[in-house]
Amino acid sequence: MSLGSTIYEISVPTKTGKRNLVLNYAHSRDYLDNPFYVCMAIGRTAGRIANGRLMLDGQTIQLPTNEGSTTLHGGAQGFNTQIWQGEIVHATNEDVIKMYHEQASSDGFPGQMLVCVTYSLTKDDVVEIKFSANSNEKTVFNPTQHTYFNLGKTETIKQHWLKINSNQVLELDKQKIPTTKKLPVAQTSFDFQGSTKLGTAIAAMSDTNEKGLDDLFVVQPDESGIIAELADPETNISVAIESKRNGLVAFTANSFTEEHMNLIRTKGVGRPYAGIALEPETLTGLEKENDFSEIELQPNRPKSYTIKYHLHF
Repeated sequence: MSLGSTIYEISVPTKTGKRNLVLNYAHSRDYLDNPFYVCMAIGRTAGRIANGRLMLDGQTIQLPTNEGSTTLHGGAQGFNTQIWQGEIVHATNEDVIKMYHEQASSDGFPGQMLVCVTYSLTKDDVVEIKFSANSNEKTVFNPTQHTYFNLGKTETIKQHWLKINSNQVLELDKQKIPTTKKLPVAQTSFDFQGSTKLGTAIAAMSDTNEKGLDDLFVVQPDESGIIAELADPETNISVAIESKRNGLVAFTANSFTEEHMNLIRTKGVGRPYAGIALEPETLTGLEKENDFSEIELQPNRPKSYTIKYHLHF
């Protein structure tokens, strides 16, 4: 959809028709009436910037905040709020969707940024998302797609199994801002190094504030570039996520509410754990707080990031 460069549906064939693997709403207005970024493009930066303070070249740039004192997912005028221009491009015997947008510096970040998001489907059932950007000034670029998966027939993802190629999760402060401390996941409820049932993991987190996942994992891609795999044993559908970046946010929709959500899957209401968002991104400030050097975009030097969903059904 042109609103927010949003993925509306990813469907696979079944014996009786097709199954949509991602959450969606009945009306475009629903995407603006809730704070959960359902399947929208995220930028200029994914994640949270503490106190809206962006450091570039030793200078502090004060960004508008949109979640208390933090700037979340590019702020109140991020990619998800914009109307994108789109076209279908015929290349190498495949139809490719290209979405274009010029992100103005009125969002509080420096630089006029030209952004293109390319969506393609390969013959071997891989959905590829490529974010490309160029800016006339030095700025930051750390995009992702906020895709919520539910591969099954049920209203929650508790029966799904999740594997994350990670042995560390970042410590978060009370505002969900990562500190420089990396915590080992072994023998904790955050250990998804082997495939783990989400219902079991969520139950083990019942005494936490989140009562589920809303966490940032340090990932190591395997030899195929895969950083995470999600599977539903009932439908025998799975998705493997490929990314070259070193971070993955996993969010089990713990805070979904019944109001204003109008989800098609849950017949017009929201449900906690209705889906799981798996968001590859580049980690910042791992060694030093307020270090954004890993996501800097130099003027007139384009940069690209790619996310791939390998579908199996």
